[in-house]
Amino acid sequence: MPTFSKCDMKGFCGLFFSVLLAFGALTVDARANDAPAAASDSATPVKINAAAELSKLQKGLDSLKQQVSNTTADNQLNALNDSAQQLTSDADALVTALQPDRTQLQAQLDVLGPVPTDAATKETGAVAQSRKSLNARKTLLDNQIERAKTISASATKLSVQIVDIRRNYMRSQMALNSGSILSASFWAPVLQSQSADKRRLAGFGDDLVDGWHEAWSSEWRLSSAMLLVLALLMWSFCTRILDKPLGWFSIHVLPEGRLRRSFLACSTALITVFSISIGVQFIHFMFVRLPDISDEVVDFADGVLRLTFFSSLIAGLGRGFLSNQRPSWRLPAMPDEIARAMKPIPPLLGGVVWISGVIDQLNISVGTSVATASLGYGLSSLLIASVVLTGLIRIKRTRREQLTDATTTQKRSAVVGLVLICVTVTAIAILLALLIGYISLARFLTFELIWVGIVLSLLYFLIHLVVDLCDGLFAPNTPLGQRIKQMFNLDDRHLSQAATLLSAIGKTLLLLFGAIALINGNFGSTTPLALLHKVLEVWGGKGLEKLKIVPAHVVNALIFLAIAIYVLRSARRWLEKDFLPKTMMEPGMRSSLVTLFSNVGYVLVILLTLSTLGIQWNNLAWIVSALSVGIGFGLQEIVKNFISGLILLTERPVKVGDLISISGIEGDIRRINVRATEIQLGDRSTVIVPNSQLISQNVRNATMGNAQGVATIALTFPLDIDPEKVRTLLLEAYREHEAVQSAPAPSVTFSQLTPSGIVLSVTGFVSSPRVVASTKSDLLFEILKRLRAEGITLSMPQKMIVENANLSSTTPPES
Repeated sequence: MPTFSKCDMKGFCGLFFSVLLAFGALTVDARANDAPAAASDSATPVKINAAAELSKLQKGLDSLKQQVSNTTADNQLNALNDSAQQLTSDADALVTALQPDRTQLQAQLDVLGPVPTDAATKETGAVAQSRKSLNARKTLLDNQIERAKTISASATKLSVQIVDIRRNYMRSQMALNSGSILSASFWAPVLQSQSADKRRLAGFGDDLVDGWHEAWSSEWRLSSAMLLVLALLMWSFCTRILDKPLGWFSIHVLPEGRLRRSFLACSTALITVFSISIGVQFIHFMFVRLPDISDEVVDFADGVLRLTFFSSLIAGLGRGFLSNQRPSWRLPAMPDEIARAMKPIPPLLGGVVWISGVIDQLNISVGTSVATASLGYGLSSLLIASVVLTGLIRIKRTRREQLTDATTTQKRSAVVGLVLICVTVTAIAILLALLIGYISLARFLTFELIWVGIVLSLLYFLIHLVVDLCDGLFAPNTPLGQRIKQMFNLDDRHLSQAATLLSAIGKTLLLLFGAIALINGNFGSTTPLALLHKVLEVWGGKGLEKLKIVPAHVVNALIFLAIAIYVLRSARRWLEKDFLPKTMMEPGMRSSLVTLFSNVGYVLVILLTLSTLGIQWNNLAWIVSALSVGIGFGLQEIVKNFISGLILLTERPVKVGDLISISGIEGDIRRINVRATEIQLGDRSTVIVPNSQLISQNVRNATMGNAQGVATIALTFPLDIDPEKVRTLLLEAYREHEAVQSAPAPSVTFSQLTPSGIVLSVTGFVSSPRVVASTKSDLLFEILKRLRAEGITLSMPQKMIVENANLSSTTPPES
């Protein structure tokens, strides 16, 4: 019996595996070379010629790219998009078909194992040759798979580009006059349905039907029924169930005041949005949870869900505004008759907006033609404008009925009248645009009308809620206000200041978000996080990265400038009239702070306006250079006065309300502006003094160190008077006058002794330097009256008579 050594066994095993792997390698070689072989019967799998398929796919991709670059027609772009999608599917199918071969090659390499690194272990030449052949086949297959994936990615990217080209083409076509809604061309998609649109809509409808049937299949039937029942319950009972608890909470929990009304209005709008949106969310989940649902249906469902939120928001805001369930708690001042007349308008408008949005979403998901999309846009704009005009007509008719009633005396505010005029003009402009054929303009005005209405309504609700919340929670008579007082040992004045400050901060943030939403928002696609990102971009200066002045940026900059100036002026009025008067600051300090706030605010407004225009900070260097040249020639005085004004506001050597004297001018400072200071004289006239003079010249400030005034009168009496008696008389006159203060006490000073008489000075302090002149006048009247009663006269100025001593008397002539 033959025996085998350890080396012979190792060689035998290596030879056996070499033969086995060589046989597998031959099989793989045959597949890799993709030699065509006729199948003996239908059960034999068809071999794939990967090289030929890849070449065919690459040629098809190059042909599509060339056709796309030379095509602008909508129907051709649709056909090319279908071809690109089919090319993507073919490339993915080829990758799927090549994966089993690659898996088999990898398994054979795993059986063969890695190349031995031990010097004592050697493999036969057949094993090394098999490993080399398998690695070569695997590398070739990997390259083919990677190339197929690249073609698939390129075809997908080409499809996206075709969609973008088609959208731009649609926008350019719709921006032109596409035909009036009364013309036959506008209704052509309905009268003569295009085959491509009909095929796409039919395919999308089949996907929806398939999804519906799959949702009610035996596997998903129970969960679908539960989701549908939950949606119906949310739509039917959620609003009614939550209304009563919210009313009870407003009455029994919230403090008395306006907070109850604003909270109830906001909560009414919120529960309406909640009930409708959650119900639609259940229906949405009933479809998207299915494994075989198409991507187009999922995208369409996501779009409808977003539209439902905004549509329900319209209905909820209208319900909160009208408050027909609790008219006495209505937030805006609105007559009950108008509120009842407008009751069906908000839900009707929300439903029309939802239907219009679904039509637009359907056109986007299916990819209909320009004519079909234009038809959808026109019908959407017509429906929305019609509902808006219906609401305006109902308001006008109700007001006409009210005016005929003699007992009705309520007048409409100017703001409400302006809003109604703007809405009316916009609705009429939409109808005119539809009649003359500018469908794109009508669509733009329609969505802007809805979006601006939603943003302004939300601002109205939230601003009232924030202000009322701060006033209610920090009121001294509320439990929270009392707890805060005890915790921090505060006064009622401090609570009032905190409420005013927090409400101002909340209003500022809301106005900032509202401005960003109006400028950058888009109906149906803007989210709070997106708005926050826009705010951070504007504040962080990221909008200044490129210098591209385009009309849209100019419009946005003008809108931002108007809103910013309004906000800045409102903030200045709030500081000047609401917040600072509640502090312990003196009036001069308050005025300086308000002026400094205004100057800094206007600088920031200018910079942010430039940011909205898209101007880089470094692009402002030429402005600085121009300013430096201008300062050197003619602007140096203006800049000097501006810098001096900033010094006056910060260092405060003089402030508003001080009595100063400069260059022979004496008066009260009324205002410190950017360039000059206004000084009011005693005769009520005003002198404008440049700020630089208050810095560079000597200024006498009568009220800076001490607010008291000194009333001093110097009188000259004859030498033969009784000084003590006169002293007592003068002091009594000063002490009895109501304007003269008792501390420091009045005093009489023997100031001079001259040949003409005795000079006595009497001094008394008054409350302000501004009353010195009037007090001295009253005192002089009283002193002269008392001196005359006592028989005391003032010293008269002496007259000197000069006579000629050499002049003799006249003598008669001698006889």
